[in-house]
Formats: sequence, C-alpha cells, structure tokens
Amino acid sequence: MPRTSPLRVRPALTGGAVGTALALLALLAPAGQAAPAATSLRFTKGTQAHSRLTVLKGQRTVAVFRAGSGFTNQECARGRGWLPDGTYTLGGHHTAYNGNLVKGYAIELGSKRCWDGTYRNELFIHSEMTRNGGRGVPEDQRWDGNADYHSHGCIKLRPEDIKSLFRILGREGWPTTLKVTHG
Repeated sequence: MPRTSPLRVRPALTGGAVGTALALLALLAPAGQAAPAATSLRFTKGTQAHSRLTVLKGQRTVAVFRAGSGFTNQECARGRGWLPDGTYTLGGHHTAYNGNLVKGYAIELGSKRCWDGTYRNELFIHSEMTRNGGRGVPEDQRWDGNADYHSHGCIKLRPEDIKSLFRILGREGWPTTLKVTHG
C-alpha cells in the first residue's frame, strides 16, 4: 500500500485533529527526518489591560500581540478575573461566532477549575466586533481603545489583531493548547 504524502493530509485538518495529525506525520516521516514543529499559544499576564499573547512554532516566536483578560487579577473571580495559570485545550475557531457576549472572530478555550474550586467556563480568545467581524454601534461590539482590553475573564485582542492571529494560525497550523503564565 503506498504511503500518503503528508502534504495531502495536512490541509484537510482543522481544530483538535491537528495534534493527532502531527503525531501521525512524525510516524510517516522518513527515518532521520524530524516532524514539523507544532504551533502553540502562550498568554503571559502583565496587567488586565496589558498582557501578551504569543504564537510559537516549536520554540520560535512567530507573533506577539498585546492582549487583556479580566477586570481584576483575582483568578477565581468568576466573570471578572483573569485566566488562571495552566494549560488550556483549544476548541473550535470561528469567524462568525454569535454568542451573547462574544461575537465574530473567536477561539474557544477549555474550562478550568481554580485553586478555590470555582469553575471557570465559557472562555474565549476574542475581540469586540459584530458577528460578521465588523464594527458595531453598541459598546460591546466596537473597539474604542485601551479600556476594551478588559474582559469578563476571556483573552481579548484588538479586532485587527485577532484577524491577523487567524491568518497566522491558518498559515502556521492551528494549535491545540494555550499555556497561561505570569509575566
């Protein structure tokens, strides 16, 4: 049976299948040839309105974006605190998400239980925009400046930055994890 070319397999993959595909590509790679480096995300906390979201390809930094999270630095403040440290599994990525608070470009994050038992869920990487990625009239659908980096606990980027993030991840490969750490 002929081997499938990794170049034919990769474009058809999205979301969580990427990690599995990379493991399979490592098995298909000729002996002595390394598998491609995986893409990952790292959120480094500074302040609620001035933190960093980094795109990594293996150990190489591909892009860094200013980001925010929360209204307070208390990790376990449900709906107000920034993300607890740890590793999150990434879910789906959407360009036309239509949730109650989150609209437009969004990447789903897995849930996390805080050290005090508080369950943090409904977490995303997103911006303030309309469902179709444009600028809306209501405050929660238009980006006005630095105050908009604050969130109910999600990671927020400027609209231009989240669109750039989607382009980069489309080119470099969609990650399966996000690591959150203090700066």
